[in-house]
Amino acid sequence: MTHEITTPLTKETAATLRAGDIIRLSGVIYTARDAAHKRMLEEYKTTGTFPFEMENAVIYYAGPAPAKPGAVIGPAGPTTSYRMDAYAPFLLDHGQTGMIGKGKRSDEVVEAMKRNKAVYFAATGGAAALISSHIKKACIIAYDDLGAEAIHRLEVEDFPCIVVIDSEGNNLYETEKAKYRLETK
Repeated sequence: MTHEITTPLTKETAATLRAGDIIRLSGVIYTARDAAHKRMLEEYKTTGTFPFEMENAVIYYAGPAPAKPGAVIGPAGPTTSYRMDAYAPFLLDHGQTGMIGKGKRSDEVVEAMKRNKAVYFAATGGAAALISSHIKKACIIAYDDLGAEAIHRLEVEDFPCIVVIDSEGNNLYETEKAKYRLETK
């Protein structure tokens, strides 16, 4: 099923999505990779705040390249998500409802997703230029010293992704491998 979703991504909306659903995401999302995640948690433990509103937030695991003249942003493809697995349960427990990346997630992340009615979207790796065409505005909002790993606030329109793990823990990385094994016997 295809859904057009506008952020913020509420728990109620996230709970309606199923693994395999195709999503066209519009609104505000934030980029953060492992260095930014680590810093966010360290700062939260001392200040009690995040650099953006975590409630109903979607974080895109990407480190966008610099924009060429006249462009909003450079290529912004997804990075491997497991590098954020040490941090994701904490952010999910503090209101985050969506993550965008590529690759498998740990059991701890999936359990935190179920507990918090959150979803994990996959964006297609290797399609950074195509993905970038769906980013209409971009600005760095925190940790500019991290370069490409700084936190960016992105305004996206019809950003293409797919629900890989839904809020019930249904996981395409598991179900589709099982289907393939049955079909090839």
